[in-house]
Amino acid sequence: MLDAVLRALAVAGAMTWEITWALVLGFALSAVVQAVVAKSTVVALLGDCRPRTLAVAAGLGVASSSCSYAAVALARSLFRKGADFTAAMAFEIASTNLVVELGVILALLMGWQFTLAEFAGGFVMIVVVAVLFRVWLRPGLVRQARTQAERGLAGSMEGHAAMDMSVGGRRLFSGEGFTATAHVFVMEWAAILRDLVAGLLIAGAIAAWVPDSFWQVFFFSDDPLAAKLWGPVIGPLVAVMSFVCSIGNVPLAVVLWKSGISFGGVIAFIFADLLILPILHIYRKYYGLRMTLFLLGTFYLAAVVAGYAVEFLFGALGLIPDQAHARLPAEGITWNYTTWLNIVFLVLAGMLLVRFFRTGGLGMLRAMD
Repeated sequence: MLDAVLRALAVAGAMTWEITWALVLGFALSAVVQAVVAKSTVVALLGDCRPRTLAVAAGLGVASSSCSYAAVALARSLFRKGADFTAAMAFEIASTNLVVELGVILALLMGWQFTLAEFAGGFVMIVVVAVLFRVWLRPGLVRQARTQAERGLAGSMEGHAAMDMSVGGRRLFSGEGFTATAHVFVMEWAAILRDLVAGLLIAGAIAAWVPDSFWQVFFFSDDPLAAKLWGPVIGPLVAVMSFVCSIGNVPLAVVLWKSGISFGGVIAFIFADLLILPILHIYRKYYGLRMTLFLLGTFYLAAVVAGYAVEFLFGALGLIPDQAHARLPAEGITWNYTTWLNIVFLVLAGMLLVRFFRTGGLGMLRAMD
């Protein structure tokens, strides 16, 4: 038993070391963007659901990457302040599934093909959601959702979503700009840390304790066509039950890919981070039960369609990597480029952390949730 626990912890630790610098880089870039762009500006740009507006919403979501809980809270905040509901949902999807740190981590752990599929599939998902909303979303349901949203029931990361620490581009390189960047950076880490740790531990445990033979049967790995058809359908359902969202589900995606889930199944699994059970509960408090069921159905269908799109498009282009080459990081700390990058970016993180605590950040952190 002890050996099994140690193996699980070793896998989790190796994956943590592999992705540390990418997380610091991604959240630092996001913090800089959020220090420049005010949330009031975002609301003003999301007043309708025209294609151009949805493209802007996706771009703003990419720039303001967040954990799933913070993204959901921020989307409701934008909706309450006047943003169109469809545009707010496009922003929410992009801010968790089309972000730099997610793409870098996918490239490090799984290959650049997954990063490309993440961005291609993410835009497909937003388009599908927009079409489904246009066809099925009725004004009465939106009015009910807005009435429920105005009640202001708390979900998670509410304080983080409400804060606007932007200083504008001209003052970014001032002391005030450095402080704002440090505050956003630490807030983003605080928001993601719980799910990241949970995802790494769950991935390590599954990799160490669940035999590959179980997953191969579960994912129909012995039948290539069945696996391609089944993967995007079952991937989101596995995500719903995992309780892990955003960046935290990437380590588990690595384990699933190594264990036989299809390429499209991996992408659909990653895109279902906004459908895990705790977030569905938050949707119910934010928008009511009817809108929660509507979001569950449309987001699930969009994730499945995005999974099929990348499965067959990347398959036709010969861009799907060989599953036989899949591996879990297990080397631990060695003197290679990862170690040097981790040292550099951990120093940067340390500088931002010191600035955060020296400028009243601890009180702000306590108010975040």
